[in-house]
Amino acid sequence: MIYVDNARIMWRGKRRYHMTADSLDELHQFAHQIGVARCWFHAASRHPHYDITGVQRVAALDAGAEAVGPRELVTVAKRLH
Repeated sequence: MIYVDNARIMWRGKRRYHMTADSLDELHQFAHQIGVARCWFHAASRHPHYDITGVQRVAALDAGAEAVGPRELVTVAKRLH
């Protein structure tokens, strides 16, 4: 399962969100499918995730991702370590 949060973090004048999954393979394949560049993946952070734009968040939700809160997303992402 793919998960996206509703964090709405402002970065360079655009709102950003986080996307993670139950497995790294699933996450990378899904990101590629919706057009998110691999350079937006944060492997070295406290929790592996992609930063995504609002447009990409909508694409993720349309493609079947589940909307979750930031805390739930972090809980899922921490299992990827």
